[in-house]
Amino acid sequence: MSDDRAGEFGSIYLPALQRIRDLWLELELLVDATAYDDVVAPTELQISLSDGLGDAESARLDIQWSELGMYSFHYVDSDDVNWRFDRHPNTHSPEIHFHPPPEAATTDAEPSCIDVTEVSLATRAVHAMWRAAYENDDVDQLNSASNPP
Repeated sequence: MSDDRAGEFGSIYLPALQRIRDLWLELELLVDATAYDDVVAPTELQISLSDGLGDAESARLDIQWSELGMYSFHYVDSDDVNWRFDRHPNTHSPEIHFHPPPEAATTDAEPSCIDVTEVSLATRAVHAMWRAAYENDDVDQLNSASNPP
């Protein structure tokens, strides 16, 4: 996930990860579980979902948020479909960008439809985009809104 970054991402900001976790639990009934990758020094929030896009039977979001406001919301499901919304310095796209499914390849990055940078708004935007794609069974809706949420 971090191999396409150039410049400083910053240290992980735990209060942001806690807020993101709380929002997903509030907004999404399909959340099965939440966990951190490391109990003592977390670098990533993991949100497990009981369903995924298309035929996927489950999915997970791996989320990072830094003290500098940089982030990554990386989706992967049981069908090995990946996509992610990122904000970080890089050499391949604007700072705020989207890596489309099915592989979320670095070389396929495109400008993100999400312009907001505050943790709660960006989280709500990612959730809104995931939910639209889920309800309409259409991954093309992931990066299609005009400045969600």
